Amino acid sequence: MRYWLFKSEPDTWSWDDQVAKGEAGQEWDGVRNYQARNNMREMNVGDRGFFYHSQSDKAVVGIVEVSAESHPDSTTDDERWECVDIRAIRPFERPVTLADVKNEPRLKDMVLANNTRLSVQPVTEAEWRVVCELGGTDP
Repeated sequence: MRYWLFKSEPDTWSWDDQVAKGEAGQEWDGVRNYQARNNMREMNVGDRGFFYHSQSDKAVVGIVEVSAESHPDSTTDDERWECVDIRAIRPFERPVTLADVKNEPRLKDMVLANNTRLSVQPVTEAEWRVVCELGGTDP
């Protein structure tokens, strides 16, 4: 299993919106960055991810699971863009903010701490465990 982070602006697509999709999950569409797209191409069903509210909250708020591997993004006819489907697993007991990540020495190399603009990014297993610990959430 691999780990990832999915960023979304909460006023566009929030954790509550993701949870409302239930077991069916939701296509993680609209990504128009080659690095983020390539990250999604690397994902397998069952991989886990952090759901991160960008813009206002700037915090990890939940855990999601990849429920469908990379496929054409239904929001465009441009064949270059692909996406995965994800479903909500559980919320964090307490959100882990960007400031928390940047202030935690064990996370100094985490992509989120160094490239806050990338919308879909890898997370190491060690980083996964630290962020879950900070959020009071079972990894």
